[in-house]
Amino acid sequence: MAGSSSKLVVYGAIGANVAIAIAKFVAAFFTGSSAMLSEGIHSLVDSGNGVLILWGLKRAEQPADAVHPFGYGKELYFWTVIVAVLIFAVGGGMSLYKGWEHIQNPSPLTDPTWNYWVLGLSVGFECIACFLAFREFQKTRGTAGFWQALRASKDPAVFAILLEDLAALLGLVIALAGVFFGHLLDNIYLDGAASMAIGVLLVGMAVFMLREAKGLLVGEGVDAPTLASLNSLAAADPAVVQVRNPLSMYLGPTDALLALDVEFKRELTVAQVEQAVVRLQDAVRADHPEFKRIFIEAKTLPAQSVPKVPAQA
Repeated sequence: MAGSSSKLVVYGAIGANVAIAIAKFVAAFFTGSSAMLSEGIHSLVDSGNGVLILWGLKRAEQPADAVHPFGYGKELYFWTVIVAVLIFAVGGGMSLYKGWEHIQNPSPLTDPTWNYWVLGLSVGFECIACFLAFREFQKTRGTAGFWQALRASKDPAVFAILLEDLAALLGLVIALAGVFFGHLLDNIYLDGAASMAIGVLLVGMAVFMLREAKGLLVGEGVDAPTLASLNSLAAADPAVVQVRNPLSMYLGPTDALLALDVEFKRELTVAQVEQAVVRLQDAVRADHPEFKRIFIEAKTLPAQSVPKVPAQA
């Protein structure tokens, strides 16, 4: 169900961006607006990015096999890195280039009616896409602040699309300001300046996305509050003496691996230790369902008596 919701967000973003890109390119053709052309490029890049995210979701759904025993969940993170690079190079780079080119060789001001109509429609389409992404984001946000929850999110299909939609809305505001004040002040350079501002916005967004996706791709674990919760759960079990540095890693947005090095009371029998392991696994799953694979190892008893006991996926 979560995967279907994420795909709905991406489909909504792709549909909105394709419609917006077409409208912006038409307006840029008739008006010669550099900011409008940059916004068209932005929307076109966002559409392609949505397709790459969908591809990542599809690849991530492949079942585990002998070559990839933990599955293909990290495919989604890889394609998110590609998306961030495209936003940086194509979206941000082209917008900066076109803006600078327009400042160096500005075009005469023309009737801005086309721009206003397209920007108004674009804002409407983008608000719909942003609403879908924000609604899905709210489901996992909890009580955390917006930016804190955005950085803590492990689902690029939601946080990347939401970030793109927010940047698109802000880019539309910048483009609208460039067109409006350019005509109000009869200044032919403001349109190019708006294009460059949009480029800076896209570069900043791409850097943020790249940082978040890279962390997940190279093996980011759970956050500090979750680690504290795991330690508390282990300490609450009467059979546990202590737990050493829980090891975790996200394999996908809702799939995390956990390895616990637990010291049990020495007087326990093998059967009692096994019961404690199962009890601890159930307690972790109840509070943290994202842990699909849990491995618990006892250190105090002889290795031949108490082997590693992995949780069943």
